[in-house]
Amino acid sequence: MYAIFETGGKQYTAKVGDVLYIEKLNAEVDQTVTFEKVLAVGDDTMTFGTPYVEGMTVSGKVLKNGKAKKIVVMTYRPKKDSKRKMGHRQPYTKVEITAVGTAAEEKPAKKAAAPKAEGEKKPAAKKAAAPKAEGEKKPAAKKAAAPKAEGEKKTTAKKAAAPKAEGEKKPATRKTAAKKTEEKGEV
Repeated sequence: MYAIFETGGKQYTAKVGDVLYIEKLNAEVDQTVTFEKVLAVGDDTMTFGTPYVEGMTVSGKVLKNGKAKKIVVMTYRPKKDSKRKMGHRQPYTKVEITAVGTAAEEKPAKKAAAPKAEGEKKPAAKKAAAPKAEGEKKPAAKKAAAPKAEGEKKTTAKKAAAPKAEGEKKPATRKTAAKKTEEKGEV
């Protein structure tokens, strides 16, 4: 028996005992993974899903998580002296198919969640505060703005200039030639 299933945006044909390299899964080595998006199942006759075959799954054991060989990607724009060379290694998960069958055969029955009483809330999860380095300051809290009367304009506060070190020049300003000569005393 074989099945065609979908995972990672791609479709794979699998029989029991096949080893497949599929798009990276969030699974550890020796962990069992189950693919529930089975598109078709076949042996002597084919069964096609609309879009998936109900109750059918494909199970496999994760053998390895790794990266494929490096490919080189070169982009350029002709006559613009612009080129870029990049490398890419696609992550993958190596899976050995262990079973192709119905979901009831492979999965134990799930326990139903206990109903909650009315008005009962979930306990709030607390975030752990990260330890701070010595001398690190807390961020300043924002102050609430006072309500403004109608027609009053919004004003912005200017930052105070940082003290300058000795020998540091002032930023250049635009001056006319007449003002420059006045300052030099050449009038």
